[in-house]
Parts: sequence; structure tokens; C-alpha cells
Amino acid sequence: MTTWVTFFAGALLLMTGTAGAAWPERPIKMIVPFPSGSSPDIVARLLGEPLAKALGQPVVIENKPGAGGNIGTQQAAQSAPDGYTLLFTINGPLTTAPTLYKKLGYDPFNDLAPITLVGTSPNVLIVDPKLKLANVGELVAAAKKKPGAWNYGSVGAGSASHLAMEMLKSQAGLDIVHVPYAGFPAVTVATANSDVQAAFMVPAVAMRMVQNGQLKALAVTSKNRVRTLSDIPTMIEQGIADFEAISWQAILAPAKTPRPIVDRLNAELVKIIRSETIRNRLSSIYFEAAGTTPEEVTALMKSEKQRWDGVIEKLNLTLE
Repeated sequence: MTTWVTFFAGALLLMTGTAGAAWPERPIKMIVPFPSGSSPDIVARLLGEPLAKALGQPVVIENKPGAGGNIGTQQAAQSAPDGYTLLFTINGPLTTAPTLYKKLGYDPFNDLAPITLVGTSPNVLIVDPKLKLANVGELVAAAKKKPGAWNYGSVGAGSASHLAMEMLKSQAGLDIVHVPYAGFPAVTVATANSDVQAAFMVPAVAMRMVQNGQLKALAVTSKNRVRTLSDIPTMIEQGIADFEAISWQAILAPAKTPRPIVDRLNAELVKIIRSETIRNRLSSIYFEAAGTTPEEVTALMKSEKQRWDGVIEKLNLTLE
């Protein structure tokens, strides 16, 4: 009996090893739970071509927007754990959605396997330039004169763009109405068209319109000024104490994806992310390149969830 058990175990190990070594044998799908043209979509496509070259198979970007990124994230979480479906997403669906939503449809800590952190970026507070606001203090004063009359845009409930403005509202005592959109490009258009008066956005999408005068940037949400946006002061500098809201992007796979596949993806992606070419291209869209271990992504998810749980509880936010 022992001989047969040993033989079976050895054969199974050989089969598993062979399957892992053969991967990938067909195209890989990378789900981006935000629309084409959004910041996650831009960066995912930036990495898709070199990853395809490294793996020897096409990497197909599939946009699945909706519910602040939760729809596409759920689809990825429920996909087969065979290495042929990846998820490229931002922090919201991973760290704030589990607390905000009563019925989420997935558990980011149990249903997903982190691969690597891609990059980090501050948010930038943008306003309609027709308001003629020069700084955050002027925004607060102007909004207080018209309680309930102003709107602000976000990429969905629970996103960093949503929670950052809710923090500002709480700290400054503002009454501004939330208007969610499918992605950052739609928010920029809405702000430029005066449909909303303000928004917190990733600079990758906002700064082109800031530079051509269609939007006005008042502040960044990092603790300190960032090199690529050195002329824009922080929220803290302008009197909003302890205000920090950083956006970050990560790549994950469905839980139970074989560890050899996760490790292969991690090795290739970290090499790509840290390459001079990609670091420079990420910097050009205001992201600082990362490239981490899966365990570091898990630790970041846990620490960010803990921090934002406190904010969500203080603001008494909940979503269906």
C-alpha cells in the first residue's frame, strides 16, 4: 500500500510540476474594473506589452467598469485560479469596499492572491476654473456660502476620490453633493463643464486638462509635496490637518492560483515595473514605481483597510 501511495504522490507532483512549467499555453486576460482611458487602464496597458513578451503569450486587457470597481473585481475573484485571469485594480475595491458595502460579493483577503504593488500616486484636488478659486481656503469659503448647491465628482462610492472629499467635508464642515461617475475621464469632463465643482483625482488623468487651463489644481493629498507636482501645495500646508489620501495600484490573481505561477508573475512584473523604461513612463503620469512581494501587498491591504475603516466609521458611511 505504501508503495502505491508513494507512486501516486510522486506522479501527482510530476503532473503538477509539468503543468506549472507549461504555463502559459494561451493568452492571459487582465481584468481592469474601470473604463478605457482611466488611470488603471493606462497603467495596465503600459505593463501588458512587456509582460506578454516576457511570458510568450498575449495579455488581453478587458475593461469591466461599474460599482467603483467592485463588479470587475468580483468577476476576477470568481474566475478559475489557473493563471489565465489577472486583476489590475486600485485600492478602493481591496481596502474600503469590504467595510462600505453590506453585500460585496467577494472577500479581497480570501478570494484574491496578491502578486505585486505597481505604483503609488497622490490625488490632486481639482476645481472648475470658472470659479476663480486660488486655494483650498477659498474653496471652503465659497462652498459654505452655498450649502447643498455644489456637486463633487468621484469614480464611485468607496473610491479614494469619494472618501477624500468626504474627509474634507467632515473636517471643513461642508455640504457638497456626491455625484459618482464610471471613471476619471468622465469626472474631468463634468468638472470642466461645470456639472460638478470639484473632485479629487489621480493626476495621470487630470493634469493634462490642468495644464491647458480646462481645470484648476488646488492641492495634492500626500503628506509632503511630490517631485513631479512640486508647484502644487499639499492639503496639510493649506490648513487641512493630517490630510492624506494616496492612490495605489496592484495586480492580483484569483485565490488558489498555484504559487509557482504567482511567483513567476511576480518575478516578471517586478522586473518590468523597476525597469528604467517603465519607471520613467510611470513618472511621466505622476506615479512612483513600486514592485513588491505578494506578502507586501497583503500587508499594505491590511494597514490601509485599518486606516480607512476608522474614517468610514467616523463618517458613518455605508453603501448597498
